[in-house]
Amino acid sequence: MNHLVSSSAAVALLLTLATHAWFTGAQAQVPSKPAADIQEWQVPWPDTRPRDPYLAPDGRIWFVGQVGNYLGVFDPDTGSFERHDLPAGTKPHTVVVDQEGFPWIAGNGNGTILRFDPGTGDYTTHEVPEVAGIEKRDPHTFSFDGSGGIWFTMQRGNAIGRVDMDSGEMRVVPVPTSGALPYGILSTESGGAWAVLLGTNRIASVDPGTLEVTEIELPREQARPRRIGLTGDGRVWYGDFTQGYIGAYDPADGTFEEWKTPSDRSGPYAMATDDQGRVWFVETGPQPNLLQGFDPSTGEFLPATPIPSGGMTVRHMVFDPASNSLWFGTDTNRLGRAVLPE
Repeated sequence: MNHLVSSSAAVALLLTLATHAWFTGAQAQVPSKPAADIQEWQVPWPDTRPRDPYLAPDGRIWFVGQVGNYLGVFDPDTGSFERHDLPAGTKPHTVVVDQEGFPWIAGNGNGTILRFDPGTGDYTTHEVPEVAGIEKRDPHTFSFDGSGGIWFTMQRGNAIGRVDMDSGEMRVVPVPTSGALPYGILSTESGGAWAVLLGTNRIASVDPGTLEVTEIELPREQARPRRIGLTGDGRVWYGDFTQGYIGAYDPADGTFEEWKTPSDRSGPYAMATDDQGRVWFVETGPQPNLLQGFDPSTGEFLPATPIPSGGMTVRHMVFDPASNSLWFGTDTNRLGRAVLPE
């Protein structure tokens, strides 16, 4: 019989205790030849947890201050920052920028999805609808579906949804397993989505037409996946936050492969894949945090790169193919860019 946690509160406590143990006891092993070259910029608004940077078409980097309740934008060419305060109670969790340059913000605190117009400074607010069986409306992580929509997870709401960017219409469906804590999400080429269910040892696929959620159980009962990546060979990658593995699921034949991460008490969190099919993730247990790369073609991990500021926790990152780099935010109040090896 599969063992699943009984409540989201229990999982939250487990993660809090685990993170505390890592921060107070795990020291990073600094490699002699790091794989990536990392540069960081201090965000000018202290203790606001800048996170989830996203590259806009004009080359600027938009991000949110989760604790500071703002939308920020950074110009890498000039090093300048701008701040746009969000409506009270928004408590933003992520931001993505569409092809026209409009940022979309997850109102994790008040059940809204906001579209910001950089030209006018105005917000368009879309409220997540009330749906039977979904008690909490808390948009969490976003992914464009390539068909005019954005997929999103609702962690405490235990649901996955899609918003149409033109009409603002939303469809939201509950995840079958109670207390699943849907977390990271990415769209597929077909317009569907894959998500990880942090409160369980499962990942989930979402049908683009029906929004039917199908859960797939991971090989280990105690696994707790937190972020997700997709590679060109069709495999779905995940990082197991609690036990320190990265894994790949192949939907074509239903098989799994898993690799133990290099550090003790690893806590893999932020994850992204590059255009060479490599998988990048941040070990948040070690201090400083370590950016780790994995090459599936060789089955080997690349030399780790310490986050210069320490990082404390790097929660999310995105790959920019134009500059062959990763963008991320840190709990040390910085934005970072990691230029990857060719």
